[in-house]
Amino acid sequence: MGSFVLAGVQWQATIFPENPLMVLFPRSKSATPAGQTPTPLLKTVLVLALAVVAATPPIKLEAQTTRPPVEPIDSIVALVDEDVILRSELDLAVAGIVDRIKASGDAMPPMHLLEGQVLERLIMRELQVQRALQTGIRISDADVDQALINLSQQNGMTLQQMRQVIESDGEDFAEFRRNIGEEIMTDRLRQRIVSSMDPITDTEVDILLTSEDLSGGEYNISHIQMSLSDGSTPQQIKEAQFKADDVYQRLVDGLDFASAAISYSDSQEALEGGNVGWRDLNTVPAFFADAVRDLKPGEFTQPIRSPAGFHIVKVIDYREQRQVVVEEYHARHIMIEVNELVTPRAAMEQISDIQQQLKDGEDFAELARDHSDDVTSANLGGDMGWFPPESYGERVHQTLVAMDKGQTSEPFQTSGGWHIMELLDKREIDRTEEAIRGEAREQIRMRKADQEIEKVLRQFRDESFVEIRLAGQQSS
Repeated sequence: MGSFVLAGVQWQATIFPENPLMVLFPRSKSATPAGQTPTPLLKTVLVLALAVVAATPPIKLEAQTTRPPVEPIDSIVALVDEDVILRSELDLAVAGIVDRIKASGDAMPPMHLLEGQVLERLIMRELQVQRALQTGIRISDADVDQALINLSQQNGMTLQQMRQVIESDGEDFAEFRRNIGEEIMTDRLRQRIVSSMDPITDTEVDILLTSEDLSGGEYNISHIQMSLSDGSTPQQIKEAQFKADDVYQRLVDGLDFASAAISYSDSQEALEGGNVGWRDLNTVPAFFADAVRDLKPGEFTQPIRSPAGFHIVKVIDYREQRQVVVEEYHARHIMIEVNELVTPRAAMEQISDIQQQLKDGEDFAELARDHSDDVTSANLGGDMGWFPPESYGERVHQTLVAMDKGQTSEPFQTSGGWHIMELLDKREIDRTEEAIRGEAREQIRMRKADQEIEKVLRQFRDESFVEIRLAGQQSS
């Protein structure tokens, strides 16, 4: 079964198969209701079928009659607002998850629990696609094409090779393409949710910089969540706590944490074994941080209450905060700009003449003052100061990395014109403090984004009409 990685996320070719046109248009899965008059086309089909039956000669029955296999009729397993989820969709999605669990070596949960979890994910995906369409989010064929190209490159193959891998596994490439399209839509919906948040202030960053967790390391965290809706009744809270206590006891008795998450957790990461990934304690809610701080790898908490429900948190691994050391370059350059008056060829000839003057012993700084079109450095003899190599683009970066101290480059071209560069010096500098401040801002943003997305998705679910028709599953 084809498996690909997109932006850090594991893709399964069989997950969420639906009509490829649904990226832009609602799909209709409804059959003719019982008692409704068939269409003229359906009547024609029925008449032809009866004619075939009437013309068929009688068949002599033997003691054991062999009947051709009958393909099961597809059924509806859930109604989601104005759409439906079919049994065939659920079966394909479950098959993809089963393959992934087998590949990871995790314990396989009971099938009825796995089906319930996968169905809930299909429901949430469907709700997000519907909301994206309702709020005007659209994607183009070009968007999907670019995502597929990026995906194939990330997996070290061409787009055609990736398609062959998918189809060789028996999957429909059109369905896979449609899944990519829906993923783009839901991602843009989440981006819209995050962009509506208030911006992170310097005061918030300063407060985080003085916290006791700032200098700590990172934790690889997994969790199991028993969700509670806003306004849950005391009875609903009691039932969720009972479920959390029961799962906790199963873990104590030896149940694998990932298997328990797949079977019982309501979190978005449930089908990934509950794994949240590497997080600084400042990127998770306070109740997470307080519970995790004293845990060692392999240990997990008792059930913890939060506004979202009950949680069991496990520390998979821990690593120390790493020092941030960057390499900086001190260089000077001469640039001949390409513009309406100076053609690329004329600029190249001029920079070649300057190169010859340097070889003849002319002073670099004087030539820069006389000829360079870079107004910020020409009066300084072309001196660019200290800077990270990527500051001026990939071409300058590549040139500097290949040079030794005191070396002058060959003429090279960028989008701005033609250049000659001299590397004066290079150094390694500790940027840990600056990086920490930048990471602190990002940590606050991530924590707020996770909480906001979780809240909005819960709201989507609570406000939507969802009827589950899967045997043994509760409807809502």
